[in-house]
Amino acid sequence: MSTPADTFARFVDVVADSLDSAETNGDEVARRAHLSRSHFERVVAAIAGESPGAFRRRIKLERAAYHLLTDARVVLDVAVDAGYSSHEAFTRAFAKAFGASPSQWRRSPGSTFWLSAPSGVHFIPPGSLRVPASRKVTGMDLLQRIVAHHVWLVGEIVDRVARLDGETLDRPIDISVEYIDCNPTLRSAVSRLIGQLAMWNSAVAGQAYDFEVERNESVASMRSRLAEAGPEFVELSMRLEADGRLEETFVDAICDPPEVFTYGGMLAHVLTFGATRRTVVIGALSSAGIDDLGAGDPMRWVAEHS
Repeated sequence: MSTPADTFARFVDVVADSLDSAETNGDEVARRAHLSRSHFERVVAAIAGESPGAFRRRIKLERAAYHLLTDARVVLDVAVDAGYSSHEAFTRAFAKAFGASPSQWRRSPGSTFWLSAPSGVHFIPPGSLRVPASRKVTGMDLLQRIVAHHVWLVGEIVDRVARLDGETLDRPIDISVEYIDCNPTLRSAVSRLIGQLAMWNSAVAGQAYDFEVERNESVASMRSRLAEAGPEFVELSMRLEADGRLEETFVDAICDPPEVFTYGGMLAHVLTFGATRRTVVIGALSSAGIDDLGAGDPMRWVAEHS
């Protein structure tokens, strides 16, 4: 026997399958759910907290907000994809939903393209829907240990660079790793290690980040910034994992133009590039006569803090 939850699940599937179809209407959706339209709409509205029509319009507006950030099509083309026959109608609906016109959103987006939804179902790039799990699913706490190790080791690195003079701090690091940093020094690489944490804290919060703070930054400033950014990043990663949100997307307005990432992808990025910079910095510290951090391998640290 079909339950209301089954009906809603079929509805979500139909919406996901018909995002590009302008012909799919309420009657067609109800037919594919094997219910009369009136009964179907009552069931969906009771579970979703919005009518089927409002649900589908919201999903298509979320998709439109994503497309405005990720492709260069004119606004009218995005409007047509969202089911609007005119630029004006789309602009009115979009501005009502997002508090900004499509053109304004494209220039200065909010932190997310998800609109408020009682059901928690949202558009997920490139073309699917996110349905909340019936229970929170979290991974092992290994990720948190790795994140904590990264933040701890950056702190240890800051302690070591504090022992060095300015000439050593600003001496170029001769490396061949491409696409990481241009002409790095110990000062710039350590500052970027901390800046990476602070930058992503800001990006997730929808706030600006001032890269100027990393220019010729003093060790005292590094220490102060890490004391704030490190715990904040650890708490952020723990919260995202505990809430089962690693596959959720967010808008990084710090990028120019803004880009859309998943939280899990962001954490993977930080740990990958952070590990590369750490290795470069630890090698430069060893060249400067400070070698008590070894290779910075997290293996023993993770085991000891399990």
